[in-house]
Amino acid sequence: MTFTTFARSIGLAAFLSTTALGSSAWAQSIAIAIGSEPSTLDPQLRDDGGERMVNDNIYEALLARTPEGELVPGLAAALPEQLDALTWQFKLRDGVTFHNGAPFNAAAVVASVARVIDPANNSEQMAYFGTIAGAEAVDDLTVNITTTGPDPILPSRMYWMKMIEPGHAATGDIASEAVGTGPYKLQSWSRGTDLVLVANADYWGGAPEIDEATYRFVAEPGTRLSGLMAGEFDVVTALMPEFTSAVPKFAAVAGLETSVFVVGTDNEVTGNPLVREALNLAIDRQAMVDSLFMGYAQIAKGSHINPAAFGFNTALDSYPYDPDRARALLAEAGMEGAPITVVGESGRWLKDREQIEAVAAYWAEIGLNVTTDIQEFSVYLDSLMGSGPRPDAIFIANSNELLDADREMSFIYHMDGAAASNSDAEMAAMIDAARVETDVEKRQAMYGEIQQHAHDLNYTVPLFNLQDIYGMSTRMEWQPRSDAKLIIAEMTVSE
Repeated sequence: MTFTTFARSIGLAAFLSTTALGSSAWAQSIAIAIGSEPSTLDPQLRDDGGERMVNDNIYEALLARTPEGELVPGLAAALPEQLDALTWQFKLRDGVTFHNGAPFNAAAVVASVARVIDPANNSEQMAYFGTIAGAEAVDDLTVNITTTGPDPILPSRMYWMKMIEPGHAATGDIASEAVGTGPYKLQSWSRGTDLVLVANADYWGGAPEIDEATYRFVAEPGTRLSGLMAGEFDVVTALMPEFTSAVPKFAAVAGLETSVFVVGTDNEVTGNPLVREALNLAIDRQAMVDSLFMGYAQIAKGSHINPAAFGFNTALDSYPYDPDRARALLAEAGMEGAPITVVGESGRWLKDREQIEAVAAYWAEIGLNVTTDIQEFSVYLDSLMGSGPRPDAIFIANSNELLDADREMSFIYHMDGAAASNSDAEMAAMIDAARVETDVEKRQAMYGEIQQHAHDLNYTVPLFNLQDIYGMSTRMEWQPRSDAKLIIAEMTVSE
C-alpha cells in the first residue's frame, strides 16, 4: 500500500493526527450528525440545542451530572455548602486552566455569573438562573453565589451555567472562537458544513480517549440515515422510530423534552380562550403517537411540565380529542375561518416538522385558516425568544434539565419568560412565589395550582413526552444520557 492509499484509507485528518501522536498510538476520530447548526458558540446567551451539543464538550460548569442524573462536582471541588438562606459557597478545583492558558479561578466564576445575569445581555437562558443575584470571590479558589430569595435548586442551576474565560469574553470573538476548560477544544468551524473538536491533552480530568470529533449539520433525517448507513457518521441524533430496525445500532432513552405549542394569548384570534380550547380539542394525539412515534413517545398530561420534574401535577389528564366540540367553540367565538400562523423549524427535534404539519392540518379541519411557517433555526430562535410580536402558535420541544418545574414555568408560563406568549401577571406572581418556597409540600402544591391555572386557560397546546433516539455505527460504544448531552468523553470506539 502506498503512502497516499494508506492516508486515504483511514482519512487524511486521522492519519495526520496519528502521525502527530507517534507510531505507538492510533488516533480515534468520530463523526456526529446533528439536525441544526449552532447559531453561536457563545455558551451563555442563546438557548440553542445545537450550540449545547458542541459546547458541552468545550465548556464546563461548577457542577455536573452523571449519565443517570446525579449531581456531582465539576469545576467545583465538592458540592456546595449553604451558608445562609441566600448564600451558597463553592470550593474550586486547583490547577485548572482554560484552553488559552488563563487560570480558572474565583474571578472567572464571578465574571461568568455577572455576564449571564446582566440584563443588558438579555440571555435566553435566564429561565435556568432566575434567582441568582451575583457572585463574590472569597479567595482565589472560593466563591459565594448569592440569590434573591431562598432557592432549594441553586445547585442544579450551577450545573447549567458554563464558565467563560473573562479576558476572551471581553476582547475575543466568543461567538465564533470557543475557549473553555473542557476535554475538547475547537479546531475549526466551517459555517454551513461542519465543526471539528480535538482532544485537550492538558485536560484536568485526563485526556479523553477519542482524539477528534467532527459535527456535520444535517437537517433532513433521511440524509442523516443515509450517512450513517454509508459509514460517514458514527452518531446521528433524532433518529426516526421507523429507522431503528435498519441502522447498525440504536439507543433510545426517556428524554426530558415535551413537545408543545406556545399560544399567543394576546393575539387577535388566539387571544380568545374559546379558540385556545378548540386548538387543544382538535388534535388526535393518540393517532399521532401511533403513526409518528411507534411507541417512542407518550401523550403529555395536560401540561408541558415534564413528568420527571419536581412539581409535575399528576392530577392533570391529557386533552381529549373532540373535533365537534372544537368546531362548536370556534362558532361560539365567531372565529370560523379565522387566520392563524403556526411557526416552527425542522431537524432540531424528533419528528418536529411532522408534528407541526399534522397539528396544522387538525386545526384546518376544524375550520381555521392556517398558515405554516417553517423557519431556519436561528430565525426560529428569534421568533421564539425575540422581542418582536408573538406568533399565534409556535412549536418547541421544551426540555427540563434542572428537573424542577420552575425551569419550564419561568421559560414559557411566566409573562417575562424568554418563550412566554402571555401577559398574565397573576400567574407570574405565583411562579415567583413558588420559586423561593423551601417547604417541599407547599412548593409542590403551588406548582400544581399554577399548572391547573394555565391548563384551564389553555395557554399552551402540549403534545408528547419524547424519547431521545440515536443511531450509531457498529464501532460506537455509548450509552446516551437522560439529559440528552452529547458528551464525547463518555464515548468510545472499537477499531
